[in-house]
Amino acid sequence: MRRLTKSFSYALKGILFAVRHERNFQIEVLVGVFIISAMLIFPLRGLERALIIFSVALVLALELANTALERVMDLLKPRVHPYVRIIKDMMAGAVLLTSLAAVAVGVAIFLPYVLALARF
Repeated sequence: MRRLTKSFSYALKGILFAVRHERNFQIEVLVGVFIISAMLIFPLRGLERALIIFSVALVLALELANTALERVMDLLKPRVHPYVRIIKDMMAGAVLLTSLAAVAVGVAIFLPYVLALARF
């Protein structure tokens, strides 16, 4: 049990580091909090709630992975290989694609509820 507690502690430290030091992660957390709050306000079905939670978590997890990979790549300085920039750009692209997919999921789920609300 002690190892499990330590493992969770290390994971939480990593997340808190990103919250304190990574601007993109901070923005994504704020958007995630807003979306989760909206999820609690609208009468979403279970699957819709699950998709929202999964989308938010996926974007945040991928941003953490991107940040970790960038830090590892930055250790290679001052002798940076040209592929380092390409790898960093590809990870940023992965985060962008995931974020766009999350927006599409959010629009597909929330739009009918917002339109129904606007009719009143």
